[in-house]
Amino acid sequence: MAVQNFVGDAFRGATWVALHNGGGVGWGEVINGGFGLVLDGSAGAEERAKMMLNWDVSNGVARRCWSGNSNAYETICQAMDKDKTLKVTLPHKVIDDSILEQALSC
Repeated sequence: MAVQNFVGDAFRGATWVALHNGGGVGWGEVINGGFGLVLDGSAGAEERAKMMLNWDVSNGVARRCWSGNSNAYETICQAMDKDKTLKVTLPHKVIDDSILEQALSC
């Protein structure tokens, strides 16, 4: 997700982006990303902020949705209803937990 956010933020107008190791868990253990965005009051800065922050936040909500968080599922569905250009692959919910348990026990 760090790489996806890194690239997406860059394409959407971040002033700078960073992709690096660390994040408090040890060098080489994870990849983290960051961004900076200069907000100078211009219409262009406003548009870049809307695009970039929507992308960045939606990625975080989508990741939580994929992990089974029901609030994130509802939130990302609402976001897609509001923004027709946002397309997120939704997870299929497990209806019968015994099927999942059986599959994982093999």
